[in-house]
Amino acid sequence: PLLLQVCFIGRSNVGKSSLIRALFSLSPEVEVRVSKTPGHTKKMNFFKVGKYFTLVDMPGYGYRAPQDFVEMVEAYLQERCNLKRTFLLVDGVVGLQKTDHIAVEMLEEFGIPYVMVLTKIDRASRGLLLKNVLEIQEFVKEKTQGCFPQLFLVSSLEFSGVHLLRCFVAHVTGNLPTVETA
Repeated sequence: PLLLQVCFIGRSNVGKSSLIRALFSLSPEVEVRVSKTPGHTKKMNFFKVGKYFTLVDMPGYGYRAPQDFVEMVEAYLQERCNLKRTFLLVDGVVGLQKTDHIAVEMLEEFGIPYVMVLTKIDRASRGLLLKNVLEIQEFVKEKTQGCFPQLFLVSSLEFSGVHLLRCFVAHVTGNLPTVETA
């Protein structure tokens, strides 16, 4: 049987590799290199997480995206029947950018269920972070169909929000059932 897959996608320099490294720090088989230069990931990287699911690290879009980015990513997204969830990473300091809107349009067009994750929250002032969160929540409510309504706010540096996102990944891959309350 095909293992379920989750993929992480976002702009170059959004902190994808750092977040994946933080999320899967307890899984030695997920060895992600973090580079100081943005746009270092040029191909899709597949990591088998135990016998449970496969994690797909996509190259970044926008600045320094690989030339074949659109063809590679669209083909992957359209053909994966075992893709359980896509995690769209957005920089918590700068909020949604034009390239993020293009990524959302693509996910919506293909009917791919996705979740927005705000990264680098440790770098944003509280006021700026609140402004970006409120704008993104409004955007999700008004303009999306396939986006999970809850945003995840994370800092790979301080590990804020990482445990909750890790639990959500485990849940969507069937490895953490929800608890019924009486």
